[in-house]
Parts: sequence; structure tokens; C-alpha cells
Amino acid sequence: MSPAAWVAVGLLGGIAAAARFVLDHEISVRSRGDFPLGIFAVNVLGALAIGVVAGSSLSGEAATIVTGGVIGSFTTFSTWILDSHRLASGGRAELAWLNIGLSVAAGFAAVALGHWLGGAL
Repeated sequence: MSPAAWVAVGLLGGIAAAARFVLDHEISVRSRGDFPLGIFAVNVLGALAIGVVAGSSLSGEAATIVTGGVIGSFTTFSTWILDSHRLASGGRAELAWLNIGLSVAAGFAAVALGHWLGGAL
């Protein structure tokens, strides 16, 4: 990758990570219950976005910047797993399993939809 691409990954990745924090926070303060809806929404949106890129003709450095820098910084596997662990440890195993199962199912569906949309562009 070129030095400019590395800079783009850093800058756009930082913006995407901040957007993740804001979106998660805004959804979480408005939702009721213990289900981590903010991170769920972030990760499903990220799955949709990466599906669009995969289905599109974007390639090379541009694809690396968008997928690795932007979408990779926006989504968060570690927080998803930590939220699931916290739910299970807090006696909410049913919500932990719901978080895991629903996230995987919705993520696959979002990638498939995104791939189809990306191919249509």
C-alpha cells in the first residue's frame, strides 16, 4: 500500500471508530432492557457495508481503505463478545445466546443483501 493509503486508513478508521461510539451510545441510551442493541446495530450495518463492497467492483487500495480502514474500524467483534460475556455472567444467559445467534444470523443476511446491492451498482 502507498503511504497515502496508510494515512487514509488511519484517518478514516479513526472517524469510523468515533462514529461507532456515537451510534452505539445514541441507540443504547434510547433502548430499554439489557440487550446490547447499539453494538448489534453497528455490526449489522458494518456487515451490510462490507457486503456492498464485496459485491461491487471496488478493488485494490480503495477496497483495502474502505474494508480494513473504515468498516473494520466501525464494527467490533470484541465488544460483541464482551457484551455477550457480561450478559451471561450477569445471569442473563438467554440474552447472551440471543445476542450471539441474532448477530450471526442478521450479519449473514446483511452481507448477502449488501453483496446483492453491491453487484447491482
